[in-house]
Amino acid sequence: MQGVLLGVMYWNVKVGGSPMICLVLTGGTIEASVSQYERNKEYVDIVELRVDLLHESSRSRVATFPSLVDVPVILTIRRQSDGGMYIGSERSRLALLESCLDGKFDYVDIEDDVKRSMAEQKAREAGVRIIRSKHDFSGMPNDIYHRIAKISAKGDIPKLAVTPQSILDLITLFRVRTELKDVEDKIVLGMGDFGLPSRILYKRMGSLWTYCAETPVAPGQISVQQMKELYQADKVDDRTHIYGVIGNPVNHSFSPRIQNPGFRGINFNAIYLPFLVDSVRSFFILAEMLKISGFSVTVPHKQQVLPYLGKITREVKQIGSCNTVVRAKNLWSGTNTDYYGFVEPLIPDIDSKEIQSALVIGAGGAARSVVWALRNHGCKVTIINRNLERAKNLAQETMTAYDTLEHAKLYEHVDLVVQTTSVGMVPAIEEDPIPDYTFNKNQIVYELVYRPKYTKLLQRALEAGCRLHFGIDMLIRQGKHQFESFTGYHYPKRLELSLDLEED
Repeated sequence: MQGVLLGVMYWNVKVGGSPMICLVLTGGTIEASVSQYERNKEYVDIVELRVDLLHESSRSRVATFPSLVDVPVILTIRRQSDGGMYIGSERSRLALLESCLDGKFDYVDIEDDVKRSMAEQKAREAGVRIIRSKHDFSGMPNDIYHRIAKISAKGDIPKLAVTPQSILDLITLFRVRTELKDVEDKIVLGMGDFGLPSRILYKRMGSLWTYCAETPVAPGQISVQQMKELYQADKVDDRTHIYGVIGNPVNHSFSPRIQNPGFRGINFNAIYLPFLVDSVRSFFILAEMLKISGFSVTVPHKQQVLPYLGKITREVKQIGSCNTVVRAKNLWSGTNTDYYGFVEPLIPDIDSKEIQSALVIGAGGAARSVVWALRNHGCKVTIINRNLERAKNLAQETMTAYDTLEHAKLYEHVDLVVQTTSVGMVPAIEEDPIPDYTFNKNQIVYELVYRPKYTKLLQRALEAGCRLHFGIDMLIRQGKHQFESFTGYHYPKRLELSLDLEED
């Protein structure tokens, strides 16, 4: 018993000194759980054995598990009402929990509404630290600070997993660290899309650890490899610069895979992550609270951020849209790197007069940057759109021509065709905005959709012998410009960015 207690004390010292990454084991057998750990052990500091996910035939062997891995282990049997899979009675669940504690576990997770039980008594006698957890999958309790403080006062570790429904809710979560600065040992996380930043910035939450899984068992969980390699969340400290991308939706963004490797390439202590934003005004409050250094902006917020900017570039003023915001002294500064990311590869052909006329498909936010870039470089532009009024409005603003989408065939002589709409994007990959249009080999075709790389439109253009420009290349170019705005440095040339568009 003395050896067990010494082991527990060792791990508790480690936890208190260094917040960690926890892998939730979701295997159906003890062997499968060990295999999950082995596959991920280079990223993992602690694991949670979810007994409720084990086949019943494997539950009798749970006590052996801690001896099969060389990291601390949390014992958990999650009931269905808290997002688990245990379907037996509460009495049988607690009895199973008690029997499992014959193993040398370091922590045991017991819900905060469970009254004193034999399992709890056995855990205390064995020196196993108790995590008192509360899960709310519908929202956030009004008394989260009180709940945490009350549990901590009893000597247990409070765990609060809630579901923020807005940026304001996320602000409440991030205040936990300052509101409860005297509670050293706590676990606080937000589930769902709004909660993802709290999982990644868990150290800024003051949490002991964050939870990851190969197969998500709670809303918003990401893989331990992403947490450790893409975000390096365990290395975040109070000096880390925070950057991000705001949008709705946004968690699908590839931008973290551009910016984070770049930061590491220049040894810059920074992290870049997605923020689902329902209110731009609320996000600026969060940005001040977290001291966010800058952020990318995607739909639908590219116009909504403008009133909050103290300084904007000529392109932002002209286009009426901003995709990059940087903290500059006592104000926010905005620029538009979509403009440059789009036009850069075309400049040699524009200068050589190979591109003098262009057909732009679409009249939305992306089209605005495209049309202004081409217009400013002397191209004759025609905008075609399903909604003729929108095409007309953009054309009048940019002093260009316009027409309906149905008349696309009238413009088969142009030098450049640019597709700016979402048509052809995953999952609707069989769609084509101009299916009757005939390309010719002398044309250049530019597709802004980046997933899939070859849309239906680009496949037809390729078959016609056209030169192609891809949306993913534009995404990377504009991302590199954002990197320069964020850091003041060029993107590291030695880094080869190859984004696997099919992996997500």
